[in-house]
Parts: sequence; C-alpha cells; structure tokens
Amino acid sequence: MAYIQKKKYYKILFTICLAILLFLIIASSTLGVADISLKQAISILGSRLPIIENFISLENIRSNHVTIIFNIRLPRIILSSLVGIGLSVSGAAFQGMFKNPMADPYVLGISSGAALGATIAIVLGIQSSLLGLSGVTIMAFVGAITAGFIVYNIARVGNKVPVVTLLLAGVTLSFLLSSIISIIMIFNRQQVDKIVFWIMGSISAASWNHVITVFPFVTIGSFIIAFFARDLNIFLMGDESARSLGVEVEKLKKTLLFLTSIIVAATVSVSGVIGFVGLIIPHTIRLLLGPDHRVLIPFSALGGAIFMIISDTLARTLIPPTEIPVGAITSLFGAPYFIYLLIKSKKQVI
Repeated sequence: MAYIQKKKYYKILFTICLAILLFLIIASSTLGVADISLKQAISILGSRLPIIENFISLENIRSNHVTIIFNIRLPRIILSSLVGIGLSVSGAAFQGMFKNPMADPYVLGISSGAALGATIAIVLGIQSSLLGLSGVTIMAFVGAITAGFIVYNIARVGNKVPVVTLLLAGVTLSFLLSSIISIIMIFNRQQVDKIVFWIMGSISAASWNHVITVFPFVTIGSFIIAFFARDLNIFLMGDESARSLGVEVEKLKKTLLFLTSIIVAATVSVSGVIGFVGLIIPHTIRLLLGPDHRVLIPFSALGGAIFMIISDTLARTLIPPTEIPVGAITSLFGAPYFIYLLIKSKKQVI
C-alpha cells in the first residue's frame, strides 16, 4: 500500500516538474535583446501546434519576432535541455555503476577528447560541414568517441572492465589531452580566445541541425539506460551480490559505458565542456528522492533539462549583448553546492 502511494506521489511530482520545464521553455523564449512578451511567445509557439494553430493569428506580431523565436531562441532552449538530460542521465548511470555519488560523466576523459578534437578543428580552420554541422562539432564528436575507446581498451582486462582501472585510465588520459591542448594553444596564440570559449562551454551556435543530430543520441540512450534501472539498483549491492541475483555485471558495465560515452560525446560536441551538471543534478535527486534508479533517472533527466535552461538563459541575458559561457554559470552554481555537500558529508562522518 505504501509503495502504491509513493508511486502516485512520484507521478504527481513528475507532472509538476514537467509543467515547470514547459513553462521555462516558454518564459526563456521571451528573454533576450529583442523585447517579446509572454503572450506573443505563447501565440508564436502555439501557431506551430496541430489543431491549436487554427485558432491563433500572428497578424499583430512582427515577422522578425517569429524568426527570433523559431530560428534562434527555441533551438537553443531545446538543445540546452537535451544537453542537460544527456549529462544528468549519464551522471546517474556513472554514479550507480561506480557506486559513488561523486562520479561524473566526464570521468572517462571524453570531454578532454572532445576539447582536443575541437581545438584541432579551430587551429586548422576546418570549415567543412556534414548534415549542417560545423567542422568543430564533427571533430569534437570524433575526439570524444576516440578518447572513450582508448580509455576502455586501456582499462579492459580480458573480458572484464575493472572500475578502478577505468577511472584511473580516464583521469590520466584527461591530463594528457589537456596538456596537448595547452601546447597547441601556446603555438597558436591567435586562436586562444576561440579555444577557451569552446572549452568553457556554450550553446550560442545552436541550430535545428544540432537539435536533430543530438536528439536521437540523448533520447534513445536515456531510455535504454532507464531500462536497466532495476539492474543498476541491484548493482549497488556489489558485483558478487549482483551476479548471484542474475545480473550480467560485465555486460552491464560495457553497455552502460557504450551508451554514456555516445551520449556525452554527442552533447559535448555541440556545447563544449559544461561542468557539474552530471555530478550535481543526479546527486541532488538522490538526496531528495532516494537511490532507486527507477525514480532517479527520469527525475535526473527533468532536473538536468530545467537546470540547463535556467543556466543558459542567464548566460545570454545577464550582461547583454555580451554572452557568458554557460559552463561558467553551471560551475558558479555547482561548485559552491558541491562544497556544501562535502562539508555536510564530513560532518556526518565526524
């Protein structure tokens, strides 16, 4: 009976969070240099919805406002929410797999691989595009996937992937790639600003092509990870206990590593390195709602989307027309909160 009541509570809470997300999408589309009211934004967005479009007129709304909403702000808002979902769900999976609430989706060196790929593209001036994506985005994705592949093969021992070895390999490769990036920047000082801005994270170049490209990676990957929620719950009991309960531990590790690597590579390639989202959001949800991954994963997805939309909106509106890298905003929120959690956990130990 208590479980049924709890399930109803989670459904109501999820609906509320979803409503907040939808409101933020609409509200954030009104913010920017161009002055667009909430009523106009609702009319513009509603004009593209089936059935509702027949009852909405855009006669009194300037055409450039419609263009700003649909071609500039909306793809950016949706892309930021997808990045938040991807990083948060990956973070929840990593924390479950490593059995450590402080684990981060960038732990495999994927972000450093993406940063190196983007740096090479910027320095070489690679402008060629594929499917409407820039050379920087493509090179970042290739770099991220390559880094994940290298870390996996370094850590692999036969058919097993020891978690500690994986973690050490990821951290070591991150330092190595960061050093290479620093050396490249020294010899290409004229490109330093572009490289640093990309590494700090930004969604300013968002387009519908980016949304279309990232959407299947994040949604399909997140749904598959959610499918393994029960296995992740059992996985928390330890490898031996999980095996005795029928969980194929090594297969689960490989599957989760593959899925999270693809998701993180896709998100980082279009947004740059955005810290703390995959660390703080699932950790906070775990503190509020418990460690059950059947609850943790969907709420982490919503929480990540909400957090990223708020952060990106602040990044582009705090000091107009100058834009702050969104990675700086997430770190500004995330770092103090992370310190607070560490102090709190230290007190509990004492």
